[in-house]
Amino acid sequence: MRQVILDTETTGLEWRKGNRVVEIGCVELLERRPSGRTFHCYLNPDREFEQGAQEVTGLTLEFLADKPRFADVADEFLAFIDGAELVIHNAAFDLGFLDAELARLEGRGSILERCTVEDTLLMARKRYPGQRNSLDALCKRLGVDNSQRQLHGALLDAQILMDVYLALTSGQGEIGFDAGPAQQTAAAQVAMAVPVGDAGQRPRVRIGDDEARAHAERLAGLQKKAGRCLWLELEAENA
Repeated sequence: MRQVILDTETTGLEWRKGNRVVEIGCVELLERRPSGRTFHCYLNPDREFEQGAQEVTGLTLEFLADKPRFADVADEFLAFIDGAELVIHNAAFDLGFLDAELARLEGRGSILERCTVEDTLLMARKRYPGQRNSLDALCKRLGVDNSQRQLHGALLDAQILMDVYLALTSGQGEIGFDAGPAQQTAAAQVAMAVPVGDAGQRPRVRIGDDEARAHAERLAGLQKKAGRCLWLELEAENA
């Protein structure tokens, strides 16, 4: 699976009022692991910041004056995200701005014509209803280091969001679904040793007290990180 963690910074809160994108930051994940590839650019918005927006990002029109326009980087940006699942916090905000930028160009279509989207804000609201689910709040709740986040920056925020997303979904990657070649080989050897449909007596494996405690602690850790653990739920049903 190819995923792209994406964040933008803008001149204001409403694209419908003519506000523009001033920064794009993207981090690529392959099979839930950072590939090392990123996309990052500052953009000349050709307009003023709305009151308060400049203080959030620390960017100035003087700094952005010699930066490219969105039209100059559009093809490179679209090539980077094309076909990926985008992971965005409050996706409606970023998609609204990016689609507004694309609408100013000819023949580029929309983001959703190229990508699927996972919104971590919606995920967090489902996991933690009634609680604050800003990126900073999730960092504190999930133990993600955001100490470098003094100002909003698209690439830094995308890197922090990557850690938040992996923590929110940690149960999906920690129970063997992404087993490497060694684990796959071992599994194949077990399958060959005990064929499906064999009517003979199957061996039973007994574990010691230390292994049982380690297993229970592992399941508790998964439940704490992911919000639920199917193994514990099955054990409760069968108790």
